[in-house]
Amino acid sequence: MNVTLASWQRLWGELGATVVNGGLMNQLVAAYSERQRHYHTLQHLRECLAQFDAAAMLAHRPAEVELALWFHDAVYDPQRKDNEERSADWARASVLAAGCGAEAAERVAALVLATRSHEAQADDADAALLLDIDLAILAAAPGRFAEYERQVRAEYAHVPEAEFRAGRARVLRGFLERDRIYLTDVFHDALEARARDNLRRSLA
Repeated sequence: MNVTLASWQRLWGELGATVVNGGLMNQLVAAYSERQRHYHTLQHLRECLAQFDAAAMLAHRPAEVELALWFHDAVYDPQRKDNEERSADWARASVLAAGCGAEAAERVAALVLATRSHEAQADDADAALLLDIDLAILAAAPGRFAEYERQVRAEYAHVPEAEFRAGRARVLRGFLERDRIYLTDVFHDALEARARDNLRRSLA
Protein backbone atom coordinates (compact mmCIF):
# COMPACT_ATOMS: atom_id res chain seq x y z
CA MET A 1 0.00 0.00 0.00
CA ASN A 2 1.46 3.33 -1.03
CA VAL A 3 1.07 6.35 1.20
CA THR A 4 -0.56 8.56 -1.44
CA LEU A 5 -2.82 11.60 -1.47
CA ALA A 6 -5.40 9.60 -3.44
CA SER A 7 -5.60 6.89 -0.77
CA TRP A 8 -5.72 9.57 1.92
CA GLN A 9 -8.61 11.39 0.24
CA ARG A 10 -10.46 8.10 -0.34
CA LEU A 11 -10.09 7.23 3.36
CA TRP A 12 -11.52 10.51 4.57
CA GLY A 13 -14.36 10.21 2.08
CA GLU A 14 -15.25 6.85 3.60
CA LEU A 15 -15.22 8.46 7.04
CA GLY A 16 -17.73 11.06 5.84
CA ALA A 17 -15.39 14.00 6.34
CA THR A 18 -16.54 17.44 5.20
CA VAL A 19 -12.92 18.70 5.13
CA VAL A 20 -9.97 16.68 3.76
CA ASN A 21 -6.66 18.08 4.97
CA GLY A 22 -3.86 17.03 2.62
CA GLY A 23 -1.44 18.93 4.81
CA LEU A 24 -2.25 16.56 7.68
CA MET A 25 -1.04 13.64 5.58
CA ASN A 26 2.23 15.49 4.99
CA GLN A 27 2.55 16.13 8.73
CA LEU A 28 2.10 12.43 9.47
CA VAL A 29 4.61 11.42 6.78
CA ALA A 30 7.07 13.88 8.32
CA ALA A 31 6.39 12.46 11.80
CA TYR A 32 7.09 8.90 10.66
CA SER A 33 10.32 10.18 9.07
CA GLU A 34 11.78 11.71 12.25
CA ARG A 35 15.44 11.01 12.99
CA GLN A 36 14.88 9.16 16.27
CA ARG A 37 12.82 6.50 14.48
CA HIS A 38 14.32 3.32 13.06
CA TYR A 39 11.44 0.85 13.29
CA HIS A 40 8.39 3.10 13.84
CA THR A 41 8.87 4.61 10.39
CA LEU A 42 7.09 4.89 7.05
CA GLN A 43 8.25 1.32 6.40
CA HIS A 44 6.21 0.14 9.41
CA LEU A 45 3.22 2.28 8.41
CA ARG A 46 3.28 0.90 4.87
CA GLU A 47 3.55 -2.67 6.16
CA CYS A 48 0.56 -2.08 8.43
CA LEU A 49 -1.52 -0.57 5.63
CA ALA A 50 -0.62 -3.49 3.35
CA GLN A 51 -1.75 -5.94 6.04
CA PHE A 52 -4.96 -3.95 6.43
CA ASP A 53 -5.56 -4.00 2.68
CA ALA A 54 -5.59 -7.79 2.81
CA ALA A 55 -7.74 -8.02 5.94
CA ALA A 56 -10.11 -5.04 5.72
CA MET A 57 -13.11 -7.36 5.40
CA LEU A 58 -12.58 -8.36 9.06
CA ALA A 59 -13.28 -4.81 10.29
CA HIS A 60 -16.67 -3.56 11.45
CA ARG A 61 -15.67 0.04 10.68
CA PRO A 62 -12.78 -0.38 8.22
CA ALA A 63 -12.16 3.33 7.61
CA GLU A 64 -11.74 3.94 11.34
CA VAL A 65 -9.26 1.06 11.65
CA GLU A 66 -7.30 2.33 8.66
CA LEU A 67 -7.13 5.85 10.05
CA ALA A 68 -6.09 4.52 13.46
CA LEU A 69 -3.21 2.73 11.74
CA TRP A 70 -2.07 6.05 10.28
CA PHE A 71 -2.06 7.56 13.76
CA HIS A 72 -1.02 4.64 15.97
CA ASP A 73 2.66 5.70 16.03
CA ALA A 74 2.14 9.30 14.93
CA VAL A 75 3.95 10.52 18.05
CA TYR A 76 6.99 8.41 18.88
CA ASP A 77 9.80 9.30 21.24
CA PRO A 78 11.51 6.20 22.70
CA GLN A 79 12.40 8.19 25.81
CA ARG A 80 8.79 9.05 26.65
CA LYS A 81 5.96 6.95 28.09
CA ASP A 82 2.97 8.86 26.69
CA ASN A 83 3.36 8.30 22.94
CA GLU A 84 0.06 6.46 22.55
CA GLU A 85 -1.87 9.09 24.50
CA ARG A 86 -0.40 11.91 22.43
CA SER A 87 -1.02 10.01 19.19
CA ALA A 88 -4.63 9.37 20.24
CA ASP A 89 -5.13 13.05 21.08
CA TRP A 90 -3.84 14.03 17.63
CA ALA A 91 -6.14 11.47 15.97
CA ARG A 92 -9.19 12.62 17.93
CA ALA A 93 -8.56 16.29 17.12
CA SER A 94 -8.00 15.49 13.44
CA VAL A 95 -11.24 13.52 13.09
CA LEU A 96 -13.21 16.33 14.73
CA ALA A 97 -11.50 18.96 12.56
CA ALA A 98 -12.52 17.01 9.47
CA GLY A 99 -16.18 17.39 10.44
CA CYS A 100 -16.72 13.79 11.53
CA GLY A 101 -18.78 12.95 14.58
CA ALA A 102 -17.51 12.89 18.15
CA GLU A 103 -18.30 9.16 18.48
CA ALA A 104 -16.09 8.33 15.50
CA ALA A 105 -13.34 10.52 16.93
CA GLU A 106 -13.49 8.67 20.25
CA ARG A 107 -13.50 5.26 18.57
CA VAL A 108 -10.41 6.11 16.51
CA ALA A 109 -8.64 7.48 19.60
CA ALA A 110 -9.53 4.32 21.53
CA LEU A 111 -8.06 2.15 18.76
CA VAL A 112 -4.81 4.10 18.92
CA LEU A 113 -4.74 3.78 22.72
CA ALA A 114 -5.20 0.01 22.48
CA THR A 115 -1.64 -0.25 21.13
CA ARG A 116 -0.37 0.81 24.57
CA SER A 117 -1.15 -2.58 26.15
CA HIS A 118 -1.80 -4.62 23.00
CA GLU A 119 -4.93 -5.99 24.64
CA ALA A 120 -8.50 -5.74 23.39
CA GLN A 121 -11.94 -6.50 24.77
CA ALA A 122 -13.31 -9.81 23.52
CA ASP A 123 -16.12 -8.05 21.64
CA ASP A 124 -13.93 -5.35 20.06
CA ALA A 125 -13.22 -6.83 16.63
CA ASP A 126 -11.73 -3.62 15.26
CA ALA A 127 -9.20 -3.28 18.09
CA ALA A 128 -8.29 -6.97 17.72
CA LEU A 129 -7.65 -6.50 14.02
CA LEU A 130 -5.58 -3.36 14.52
CA LEU A 131 -3.43 -5.02 17.19
CA ASP A 132 -2.90 -8.12 15.04
CA ILE A 133 -1.76 -5.92 12.16
CA ASP A 134 0.61 -4.00 14.44
CA LEU A 135 2.13 -7.27 15.70
CA ALA A 136 2.34 -8.99 12.31
CA ILE A 137 6.04 -8.07 12.27
CA LEU A 138 6.62 -10.75 14.94
CA ALA A 139 5.84 -13.37 12.28
CA ALA A 140 8.00 -11.80 9.57
CA ALA A 141 10.37 -13.85 7.44
CA PRO A 142 13.79 -14.34 9.11
CA GLY A 143 15.53 -11.53 7.22
CA ARG A 144 12.85 -8.96 7.97
CA PHE A 145 12.57 -10.09 11.58
CA ALA A 146 16.32 -9.67 12.04
CA GLU A 147 16.09 -6.20 10.49
CA TYR A 148 13.22 -5.36 12.85
CA GLU A 149 15.30 -6.38 15.85
CA ARG A 150 18.19 -4.16 14.69
CA GLN A 151 15.77 -1.28 14.17
CA VAL A 152 14.30 -1.62 17.67
CA ARG A 153 17.81 -1.68 19.17
CA ALA A 154 18.69 1.49 17.24
CA GLU A 155 15.65 3.27 18.68
CA TYR A 156 16.89 2.40 22.15
CA ALA A 157 20.53 3.27 21.51
CA HIS A 158 20.40 5.42 24.67
CA VAL A 159 19.81 2.28 26.79
CA PRO A 160 22.90 0.28 27.92
CA GLU A 161 23.18 -3.17 26.32
CA ALA A 162 22.56 -5.26 29.45
CA GLU A 163 19.56 -3.16 30.42
CA PHE A 164 18.17 -3.30 26.89
CA ARG A 165 18.55 -7.08 26.70
CA ALA A 166 16.74 -7.57 30.00
CA GLY A 167 13.89 -5.25 29.03
CA ARG A 168 13.56 -6.69 25.55
CA ALA A 169 13.50 -10.23 26.92
CA ARG A 170 10.64 -9.25 29.26
CA VAL A 171 8.63 -7.89 26.34
CA LEU A 172 9.20 -10.91 24.10
CA ARG A 173 8.58 -13.38 26.93
CA GLY A 174 5.34 -11.53 27.69
CA PHE A 175 4.09 -12.23 24.16
CA LEU A 176 5.18 -15.88 24.33
CA GLU A 177 3.32 -16.37 27.61
CA ARG A 178 0.02 -15.27 26.14
CA ASP A 179 -2.54 -17.91 25.21
CA ARG A 180 -2.72 -16.19 21.83
CA ILE A 181 -0.45 -13.55 20.35
CA TYR A 182 -2.98 -12.89 17.58
CA LEU A 183 -6.56 -12.21 18.58
CA THR A 184 -8.36 -12.77 15.28
CA ASP A 185 -8.66 -16.31 13.97
CA VAL A 186 -7.34 -15.30 10.55
CA PHE A 187 -4.09 -13.85 11.90
CA HIS A 188 -3.77 -16.56 14.54
CA ASP A 189 -4.03 -19.36 11.98
CA ALA A 190 -1.65 -17.67 9.55
CA LEU A 191 1.00 -16.17 11.84
CA GLU A 192 0.94 -17.57 15.38
CA ALA A 193 3.35 -20.49 14.89
CA ARG A 194 5.92 -18.44 12.97
CA ALA A 195 5.76 -15.59 15.48
CA ARG A 196 6.42 -17.99 18.36
CA ASP A 197 9.37 -19.48 16.48
CA ASN A 198 10.83 -16.00 15.92
CA LEU A 199 10.35 -15.02 19.57
CA ARG A 200 11.96 -18.20 20.87
CA ARG A 201 14.97 -17.73 18.57
CA SER A 202 15.32 -14.13 19.66
CA LEU A 203 15.23 -15.05 23.34
CA ALA A 204 17.75 -17.84 22.81
